[in-house]
Amino acid sequence: MLFPNHRVIQAFIRYCGGLAFFLGMGVASWGSDFARDVRPLLARHCFKCHGPDDQAREADLRLDHERGAKKDLGGYAAVVAGDISASEMMQRICTDDPDLRMPPPDSGRGLSDSETAILGEWIESGGKFQTHWAFVPPTQPKVPTVSDLNWCQNPIDHFVLRRLEAVGLRPAEVAKRELLIRRLSLDLIGTTPDPAEVERFIKDQTTGAYARLVDRFLASPAYAERFARPWLDLARYSDTNGYEKDRRRTIWPYRDWVISSLGSDMPFDQFTVEQLAGDMLPQATNQQKIATGFHRNTMLNEEGGIDPMEYRYHAVVDRVATTGTVWMGLTTGCAQCHTHKYDPITHSEYFALFALLNNADEPDVIVSDRRRDQLAAEIQSRITEAETEMIEAWLPSYEQFQKVNRSQHNQPTIRRKQEWKSESKLAPVFQGWVESRVAQSQAWTSLKPSSMESTKPLLEVLPDFSIRARGDVTKREVYRLKYPVPAGQGRFTALRLDALPDPSLPAGGPGLAFYEGRRGDFFLSELKVNRDGLPVALQDPSHSYGKIGVGSGNADAVNVIDGEGSTGWSTSGAEGTANQWVVNFVEPLQAGSELEIELVFERHFAAGLGRFRFALTSGKKPVVASTLPETMYGWHVSEIAEISRQDYTALQRHFVKTAPELKMQRKKLTPLENRIPTEVRTLGMQDRGAEDQRITHRHHRGEYLQPREAVEPGVPAVLIGQSKSRPNDRLSFARWLVSEENPLVARVTVNRAWREFFGRGIVDTAGDFGTQSEPPSHPQLLDWLAVDLVQKGWSLKRLHRLIVLSATYQQAIHTPRTVDPNNRLLAGMTKRRLAAEQIRDSLLAASGLLTRHMGGPSVFPPQPDGVMQLAYGAPKWTTSQGADRFRRSVYTFSKRTAPFAAFAAFDGPSGETCLARRERSTTPLQALSLLNDEMYLEYASGLADTVTTKLGADAEPREIAAVMFRRLLSRSPEKQELQAILEFYQRHKFNPQVWMLTARALMNTDEAITSP
Repeated sequence: MLFPNHRVIQAFIRYCGGLAFFLGMGVASWGSDFARDVRPLLARHCFKCHGPDDQAREADLRLDHERGAKKDLGGYAAVVAGDISASEMMQRICTDDPDLRMPPPDSGRGLSDSETAILGEWIESGGKFQTHWAFVPPTQPKVPTVSDLNWCQNPIDHFVLRRLEAVGLRPAEVAKRELLIRRLSLDLIGTTPDPAEVERFIKDQTTGAYARLVDRFLASPAYAERFARPWLDLARYSDTNGYEKDRRRTIWPYRDWVISSLGSDMPFDQFTVEQLAGDMLPQATNQQKIATGFHRNTMLNEEGGIDPMEYRYHAVVDRVATTGTVWMGLTTGCAQCHTHKYDPITHSEYFALFALLNNADEPDVIVSDRRRDQLAAEIQSRITEAETEMIEAWLPSYEQFQKVNRSQHNQPTIRRKQEWKSESKLAPVFQGWVESRVAQSQAWTSLKPSSMESTKPLLEVLPDFSIRARGDVTKREVYRLKYPVPAGQGRFTALRLDALPDPSLPAGGPGLAFYEGRRGDFFLSELKVNRDGLPVALQDPSHSYGKIGVGSGNADAVNVIDGEGSTGWSTSGAEGTANQWVVNFVEPLQAGSELEIELVFERHFAAGLGRFRFALTSGKKPVVASTLPETMYGWHVSEIAEISRQDYTALQRHFVKTAPELKMQRKKLTPLENRIPTEVRTLGMQDRGAEDQRITHRHHRGEYLQPREAVEPGVPAVLIGQSKSRPNDRLSFARWLVSEENPLVARVTVNRAWREFFGRGIVDTAGDFGTQSEPPSHPQLLDWLAVDLVQKGWSLKRLHRLIVLSATYQQAIHTPRTVDPNNRLLAGMTKRRLAAEQIRDSLLAASGLLTRHMGGPSVFPPQPDGVMQLAYGAPKWTTSQGADRFRRSVYTFSKRTAPFAAFAAFDGPSGETCLARRERSTTPLQALSLLNDEMYLEYASGLADTVTTKLGADAEPREIAAVMFRRLLSRSPEKQELQAILEFYQRHKFNPQVWMLTARALMNTDEAITSP
């Protein structure tokens, strides 16, 4: 024993006073229940050294489960049921000896009197352990009985009133109708209500008026835009890649999918599955593939020195943490480097979660758009017609061409050209051009590989013998391919490499580049050919097109065989089109042998070829690369007179597209070509398939460079329980997350919704439902709502409707009482500062300038010039004009390294990490932004113009001031408020913008940026 038993007992008695005081406050009226009261104390003060983490555990003592806490430690135990004086834990807590006291005095984790008393009471009552409340599947409790049934509007109110009655509190009165509609509008659609809607609600005194108002707001498209924003916080949405360069990405189709899904009230379980694994659903739709952009919102590092595989690893780390926060409310990321110190998630279980998300490729998803395709087809048809007119006007017909070339078959070219002088001045030029194409044409034999290997990408053969690469890439890729040389076709003299586009590749290919360089680019450093194991000498290379996109140097065809890895061939700027590289053999290649081709792609970014094909020819003279389109790569005729009508038409069309002589005529087509809508590509996920599964390893200390043993996919044992369901891929994992087997998801989802309407959740630690979370203020209500959400079809709209129809929500704002200083028991509403986007949207709506157009690329409202100077390269912020300037904030362009200034001032997110709860700070910068930001000045001017235009030039200042006040705050000004506004007007009435200044002052009031 450390000291006599009576001292422990005396200490406990002394501390019991603290317990009585603590329980008397009513904050923890559910008592000293272990799961909701004792475990959080142990987690907060003891688990760091005596918890689940084997590496951090001291004294071989575990206090996170009953077996460890009551273990015989050599004649004594940390917890002795019913005997605090014999319990080593209590002795250590109560001792005055600093060398023995636990937690150590210098740890900063000492227990208060009330906390010590709670632990003492728990030991005295038997020291029983229970599973943490959040890990126990919720069951729906009975709706409690209360004394004031008339106050209750739905079951929510029964739970709230029961807690209030337990501590002697009464609910606040109902909020005034003007304030209630403004609160509801801000909460459900994110803007100040339209004055006509306010007037309609005030006048409607019939039963059900409020419920009808709620339903109108829920049916509004603005509802989806408002609730998309907190989801995008969770999804770490941004329009740029992050890190140093922070270049743009096209991810707004995912944002539009979120808005559309919320507007249609897609069940939350389906909403979940489509975002995590929409690509894996049977016959996945284009929209379901777009939905997988949720986990493509991770940042992308484009610095030249990075290892792309390392940052792919970091991306999955981010996805594990985000998934844990959003659907499990757990800090899963804490187990990346070691077993979680507080929650039952082991280091290995973390990487089992990692494995579930580790087997997806990250392709572009082409956004289906019927209207875009129709418009593009119509414009292309007009271009084709115009080209046909050029052909008819400038070039000979097929019959004319054949007549001349057949009649002059044995005549020299100059004689044939003379034949065209009477027909068209371009006919001789065209004749010479066609003859040169015929002379260059070759009969090519496409090769089918017998074997393929690469450094990282998976290579697959397509029906046309082209090879497509997908999957992981590095900065130095080597492809090795073997081909049987076709027999019976003589000796081959040249090799052709086709760099081909493909819809699955970044920007359509032909390359795999997705960062640092141009998307879809490649860089072929070296190409080597062996025949039957011996080197093949190459000469006279050529290409159809070449350009270097990043760095110095050129893209000459000879670079590929010069032995220098720093030089090479690239087709930058021609993404989405085919090009070819051709090389001649010094000595003809014998048929029947085996050809081995090695391609090396070496750059400071991943730059392999994404789709390509090899072919051989047996021409009698040196072969050069053809500039004809891909559809004519296999074209060959021996004589010009053999050209078919179809091929002649293709040659005509290619000539009018490229001939310098028709440059001026083609300029007339430029306006049409510029009107062709651009194909939209966004970011999505694609399952790798069983043949190409990545092996996931546990990484020691979470370090990328320290892989250890392989780990199978799975979820933490504490959550899987006795279930037979064992998720083993993204789809089964997504379905498990929203199944009854996951005890967390419904609670977390309900809690998130509650916070949107009351400013804080039933569990205040929004992203953490683990053992260190704050206990729920209304645990039974949380479980009732969670079960109700699942049983009623996972409808978020229904959940939101239930909350706002409650009497709890309709209460007036009140001053919290001493017994509940933080208003956790909800004896009235708490004034809440609006989120950054709600502030802008509400002022924009009040000004009359708000544009209701939905969807599409992000826009650029005005902001101070200096903001973008902070970002890499100081990119230009080109302010949107017209209606785009006044669109809702959810469509504002988001740059991670330079967030939109007006949002950043009011605690808006940067999009770098998953954000479960925004902070609500109060700073002078916020007032300065509202007073001086160009954007808000424009809204003030718009509000003044809207009101004065509506009332007329002769309107009284009193009337203008009152209407302006009502547009902003939805209520009429009180007498002293109106008087203050008029005094301000009088002081500035000689200023031509006096009403703009007045609006500016009103927009900067506390009430304008808070929920009533």
